[in-house]
Amino acid sequence: MELGPFTIHFYALCIIAGIVIAIWLGDKRFKTYGGNLENVVADVAIWAVPFGIIGGRLYHVISSPGDYFGKNGNPVDAIKIWQGGLGIWGAISLGAVAAYFAYKNQQKKKDLPSFGNFLDALAPGILLAQAIGRLGNWFNGELFGRPTELPWALEIPKTLRSIEYASFETFHPTFLYELIWCVLIAVVLIKRGKPSAPGQVFSLYVGLYSIGRLFIETIRIDEANTIAGLRVNVWISAIVAIIAILNYLRLGRTSAKI
Repeated sequence: MELGPFTIHFYALCIIAGIVIAIWLGDKRFKTYGGNLENVVADVAIWAVPFGIIGGRLYHVISSPGDYFGKNGNPVDAIKIWQGGLGIWGAISLGAVAAYFAYKNQQKKKDLPSFGNFLDALAPGILLAQAIGRLGNWFNGELFGRPTELPWALEIPKTLRSIEYASFETFHPTFLYELIWCVLIAVVLIKRGKPSAPGQVFSLYVGLYSIGRLFIETIRIDEANTIAGLRVNVWISAIVAIIAILNYLRLGRTSAKI
């Protein structure tokens, strides 16, 4: 959107709005876990957010190299985050690593709960941030699914359709499906209350999100690398879901023995 000499990128605004909500909700929840100090979540976010964005972008570029280094690609586009393209797996992974070291540094100065409790407090807010971020996909006209004539189908401009689907007008709004799924999981986690073991809520978040993402990936038609005929993100979603659920069960058994 052009506003005089300025260009407003709604995708970037959605990302920023999501981060603000994640920090606000994370701070409120963290205090219920015993983190009764101000600015802990915000202080950790100063490190976790930029590393999360870098990780998300790296994952996207690595998993879709042709868009940037292929025949018609432009390497400079790899840094244009406002145009869309953040891989959640990379964002969570690198963001969590940065959060771990930043949180441990905070623990040296303050009496704080475990890092697992910190992640549990953040989980619902991260989900809401992901949901808001998906609105950015709508503004960019991207990440839609197979053609459909369902009542909630999304009309996509011809300029944004691939040649293969040029004759179709309406498609599955897969970003909307993910938005709804993220909000539903966030509500479940908030209603669930405190876990019996630190890290369980975060593991449940990762597991449930991955299950939903697996099915959503099977509907998407944007270009992606495949393994054995399936999109790479389908495999990643399945693997991450299994690991997260097993970790959730492991933490529950460990807690029961204490």
